[in-house]
Amino acid sequence: MVGYIFSRILQVVPLLIALSIVSFLIIELPPGDYLTSLILRLEQSGKQLNDEEVLRLKKQYGLDRPAVVRYSMWIWRILRDGDFGRSFTWQRPVAEVITERIVLTMVISIATLLFTWVVAVPAGIYSAVRQYSPFDYVTTFFGFIGLSIPNFLLALILMWLAFNYLDVAVTGLFSPEYADSAWSLAKVGNMLSHIWVPILVIGTAGTAGIIRVMRGCLLDELRKQYVVTSRAKGLAETRLLFKYPVRVAVNPLISTIGWLLPAIISGETITAIVLNLPTSGPMLFQALLAQDTYLAASFVLILSFLTIIGTLISDLLLAWLDPRIRYQDVAK
Repeated sequence: MVGYIFSRILQVVPLLIALSIVSFLIIELPPGDYLTSLILRLEQSGKQLNDEEVLRLKKQYGLDRPAVVRYSMWIWRILRDGDFGRSFTWQRPVAEVITERIVLTMVISIATLLFTWVVAVPAGIYSAVRQYSPFDYVTTFFGFIGLSIPNFLLALILMWLAFNYLDVAVTGLFSPEYADSAWSLAKVGNMLSHIWVPILVIGTAGTAGIIRVMRGCLLDELRKQYVVTSRAKGLAETRLLFKYPVRVAVNPLISTIGWLLPAIISGETITAIVLNLPTSGPMLFQALLAQDTYLAASFVLILSFLTIIGTLISDLLLAWLDPRIRYQDVAK
């Protein structure tokens, strides 16, 4: 097991370098750059730039150098100083811009994750144990509804219902008087009074999906011979259920942790735009549209790192929960 962990960690560094190169080059692929769109906006506002001013702007943003040189300087500053560069759009260090949004994104995503697992796992277990019961039919019905309705559409429906019937706006995380104020207990309380909307909207599809996966996997385990034999020997039903079948049935959920960590940072981008949430998803979207190279590439690099770490964590948890995986690793 120790050798397996060490070998996986050694793979992280070259993989991250490869991902950073690919992400940086993909961002550079579209024609033009940030300066192209900036000049276009200035010209539309009536300001004409001569060649000297354009050259000065190129040097100011570092766009007069080839992409390979800019990438080399960017990755070297990250490794040497932890400096992710400067955002063209925000005119501030990328680390500062990202940190502001990531905190709120993590609060929403972690709260949604807890809500999803706390509701979905017990519901999936009970639905499998009480197959074809009224509860099973109800969860199946709402599961299909949750999987079929996109989150952003659910957000639009909820906004319409709240505005038309309750005369309440459910967009944003703060009331207008708290939006730009400094953090305080009153602002935290105001955020908590608004946060249930994105949790409910974003968590609907995840909850429905986990219920379906948990139910299907547990039903498959409950039909296996070791469960039938243990029940025939008089083993208590609760102990029988949680000792092996549930532990094995939860494996597919544990294996998705590699997707959960980057999702915590990126969030539901379209849903966040619809609900006007100050999270990192809309910022990444705007950075890609504006070709804000260092901001977008830093986001992609962070998400790639979290995906790799999440996959490693899920592999280790699977080996700990399922002895069969542990034995296979030892055999190798």
